Amino acid sequence: METIIILVFVFGYLAITLEHSIKIDKLIPALVMMAVSWALISLGIDAFPQWFDSAKHTLLENFGALGHEEKMHIMEESLLHHLGKTAEILVFLLGAMTIVEIIDYFDGFSTIKGFIKTKKKKNILWIFAILAFILSAIIDNLTATIVLISILQKVVKDRSVRIWYAGLIIIAANAGGAWSPIGDVTTTMLWIADKVSTGKLFLYLFIPSLLCMIVPTFIASFLKPFQGNLDIPDEVEEKPKNRFSSTMLYLGLGAIIFVPIFKVITHLPPYVGMMLSLGAVAIFAEIYTSSRFSMAQVELGEQIDSSHHSPIHRSLSRIEMPSILFFLGILMAVAALESLGILFGFANTLQDTMPRMGTEMHSGGVSDLVVLLLGVGSAVIDNVPLVAASLGMFSEPLDNELWHFIAYSAGTGGSMLIIGSAAGVVAMGMEKIDFFWYLKKIAWLALVGFIAGAAAFMVTRTLF
Repeated sequence: METIIILVFVFGYLAITLEHSIKIDKLIPALVMMAVSWALISLGIDAFPQWFDSAKHTLLENFGALGHEEKMHIMEESLLHHLGKTAEILVFLLGAMTIVEIIDYFDGFSTIKGFIKTKKKKNILWIFAILAFILSAIIDNLTATIVLISILQKVVKDRSVRIWYAGLIIIAANAGGAWSPIGDVTTTMLWIADKVSTGKLFLYLFIPSLLCMIVPTFIASFLKPFQGNLDIPDEVEEKPKNRFSSTMLYLGLGAIIFVPIFKVITHLPPYVGMMLSLGAVAIFAEIYTSSRFSMAQVELGEQIDSSHHSPIHRSLSRIEMPSILFFLGILMAVAALESLGILFGFANTLQDTMPRMGTEMHSGGVSDLVVLLLGVGSAVIDNVPLVAASLGMFSEPLDNELWHFIAYSAGTGGSMLIIGSAAGVVAMGMEKIDFFWYLKKIAWLALVGFIAGAAAFMVTRTLF
């Protein structure tokens, strides 16, 4: 039965990886393999000799000798435990996505365009790279990529040049997301699971992540596409900016930054702080919206029902529900493998075999090669299940260097292929970037940055 469940996961995982080839949204195989895996566990519960207690991170003793009803009770408790942990991540993401959509409702991100005052291609490259690095640490790398490519489309009209900028934005956004607990889904997963803390994450990963962004950007600045000036009209017609745009931008970003502070002060799960931040931003959004419609009523002499223009309702209708359902499916599918002790056994096998391959052991007793391979693997397949699997495989304590290295590798390794990260996939869709063009032109830059950051991490971990 275990073999069948593993095969279900493998085929489901393969369908996720080949999403663009088979034309099936990745959330579908994720949800199917989750449901089928747990159904098979329920139907064959008496055939399993072992069970992994995720709360205590150890195998249960004498599980095979227990009665059917007791085994079913343990399975239901495990399912509820994993659903609770997954729900923490999903509710957190829902809150963050809604705040970002509220900012967009007030056209807040148009304020960022005002930072671009130059026509030099090289300077614009650095502006976008730095903005991607900073923004992704606050609003996550996926959203930062969407925002910056949207601005890029208004600044750079030549698509053949613009896709080069998009490639470097992907690298910078993934690098920026790695050192922030709210910058990347995988880092958020490690943070919510109490594997990394905000302070240590910054200490360990800021310099490696910065180098992962700076090195490729520096090399790219000497390449032909970034030489000379852009042909930007002096006067570009823009739609009138909402008068609350800057206020809502800074309020929304500040509210998201407040979440890690709230967690440190109260020791409550991060989603609680995110809900508080969402509530605060929503209050101002409703006040500003009511004020705006009141002004419109006076100017137009018309009655406008502001209840039909609620920024909260609109923002909630625009969040990426397919992504939320994908995370639900993939995390719960990985939880099925964890509960059967498969991931635990795989981790022990890795730790036993890797030292014999001559690799040095540093990260919590786990070979650096294992973590680096995880980074390379995240470029080929999705990094979310890889990190979810690592949470089930390893039992190192809070802020062990292993977790920080995993956060860096999984977060930045995906830049090496355009399908290797959410930022890359969304950029691919927005700019119709060809897979092989990215592989030829950008992948080597991402690899150089990844190696530079990994080398820097191996140095910084000895300092803290």
